[in-house]
Amino acid sequence: MPCVFSNAAVPALLVLTAAPYVTAQNHKTWRDYGGAADSAQYSALSQIDRSNVRKLEVAWSYSTGDSSAYAFNPIVVDGVIYVLAKNNSIVALDAATGAEKWSHAPEPNTTLITNRGINYWESKDHSDRRLLFASNHRLRAIDARTGRDIPSFGDSGSVDLKQGLDRDPKTIRLVQSTTPGRVFEDLLILGSATNQEYGSAPGDIRAFDVRSGKLVWTFHTIPRPGEFGYETWPKNARAVVGGANVWGEMSIDEQRGIVYAPTASAKYNFYGAYRPGANLFADSLLALDARTGQRLWHFQMVHHDIWDYDDATAPKLLTVRHDGKSVDVVAQVSKQGFVWVFNRVTGQPLWPIEERPVPKSDMPGEETWPTQPFPTWPPPFARQKFTVDDLSPYLSAQDRAQFRDAILSARNEGLFTPPGTRNTIEMPGNNGGANWGGAAVDPSDGRLFVVSKDLPAMLRLAKDPEADAALPDFQGDRYYSGFGFMIASDGLSPIAPPWSSLTAYDLNTGAILWKVPLGDVPELAAKGITGTGSHYPKVGPVVTAGGLIFAGTRDGKARALDAETGKQLWEHQLEAGLEGMPAVYEVSGRQFVVFCASAQEGLTKATQTNIRGAYVAFALPLVTGR
Repeated sequence: MPCVFSNAAVPALLVLTAAPYVTAQNHKTWRDYGGAADSAQYSALSQIDRSNVRKLEVAWSYSTGDSSAYAFNPIVVDGVIYVLAKNNSIVALDAATGAEKWSHAPEPNTTLITNRGINYWESKDHSDRRLLFASNHRLRAIDARTGRDIPSFGDSGSVDLKQGLDRDPKTIRLVQSTTPGRVFEDLLILGSATNQEYGSAPGDIRAFDVRSGKLVWTFHTIPRPGEFGYETWPKNARAVVGGANVWGEMSIDEQRGIVYAPTASAKYNFYGAYRPGANLFADSLLALDARTGQRLWHFQMVHHDIWDYDDATAPKLLTVRHDGKSVDVVAQVSKQGFVWVFNRVTGQPLWPIEERPVPKSDMPGEETWPTQPFPTWPPPFARQKFTVDDLSPYLSAQDRAQFRDAILSARNEGLFTPPGTRNTIEMPGNNGGANWGGAAVDPSDGRLFVVSKDLPAMLRLAKDPEADAALPDFQGDRYYSGFGFMIASDGLSPIAPPWSSLTAYDLNTGAILWKVPLGDVPELAAKGITGTGSHYPKVGPVVTAGGLIFAGTRDGKARALDAETGKQLWEHQLEAGLEGMPAVYEVSGRQFVVFCASAQEGLTKATQTNIRGAYVAFALPLVTGR
């Protein structure tokens, strides 16, 4: 399906209001997940800069109060910072001191909660202030001033997210994402996290009224009959096919009222014989009218995905100079290591995208799409092949021999090598490239910063009678992937480092400005081996007007890098590993950067210890009296 872009009737008003984007956002607060609704992960605060960042000191610390791992991005409103801690409680702290103000404990037996962030909404007169989140597949609202439930929201304070998905709610095992949605005006726009298996729920994008909890609009990512894209699936695919969901992050152009939503693969992830076709709107960047859910345009990054190549990182909104003109763009980074850049209003790509032939599947019934789209520019930020020439110099002789044999015997034909009953190499892997929180932009000058993970995977399909027995009503042949990440006996990736890196782009030209390893592996660093990049990173960088990039890594270090060069300017060792993104805010004229340090940092189980998690805020020293 050589669909470069599809442009529905874009309202003329949207085209006419192309004012400079950077002036439309307030990047001096951190009231939303990722800083703002545009997901820039950027702060316009500049008190902390290249000249003084080395003076940063711990301003306050708040223990998470348990041994759970968190990767939560706090939000800050009117001097109050909201975090997740104490067995998944939502906790309000004084943003200047870290002192606890109140704590909202989850309902009993909570096993799933929005643990990467939370949404905030307030009425125009500021009298009604709410925190919105999901737990145990129910959308909830609490009073942001007191932490108390709001009974008038939904059904006694919550909305059942399993309802309204064209499935019996009793058959839906998973629908709630751990990533928050996006607030636009009086709506909360929400994605979902369907499971990875056959029989998953369809991944509808839905908008709920923040006051009442009522459903306002739905966009069917697996179309119903008569809807655009229905012909790209078998008839009545919604009855059995799930996914095409937004489990990751969305972004909103608040000035134009457009929500940008990157969708995941259709389910099952690795075998699609029962869903022939291009499968819109799986693996697509969708531009929707935020008030109505109407599709404005879309671009599908992967046709008929059987690799789990979903885009999990938030689309980045910024303004660039292209062909001598100022253009508002949306940039999407991917697991494959691609950077896709489109005109934000029309969906036209800034640089050509080519449909190239890709290998055919040898699996019975599987009809791989004959071509896949490749951006001709910018260059990729991740390695896209793994051969014996790429093996790590740190492998033992035994591991080297085993990996060499495995690579040479596997099917290995690039990014779109179809999985089969023979081992298939996938690089940078379905858990590689860019992931949630993994990119930031400086909207003032068109720069993009991407964290990449190089983690090759090995796929192989096989029958599984026990899994089949769990889906007695599901029709068609089923194969399951025994996929796994290629890991050496010491717990490290077999590919030569760096295993994670930070790449800076100038999207005015599409050129790479610099690229550096990000983090270290503690066990190797102890031996003097540094510059490898950390392992298994889920890192969200934040850029500031002070010319800095703040990022925490799994080796337990908070870091500040020079945004111009990538050179590290500051680091601080914490007691646990770091995941997710920091928050940058100001209270009474003092700028703070707070990190969530609550992840395992050890390389193997033998080296991991109980987590002593904490939120740690840094600031410049207070100036005392003369």
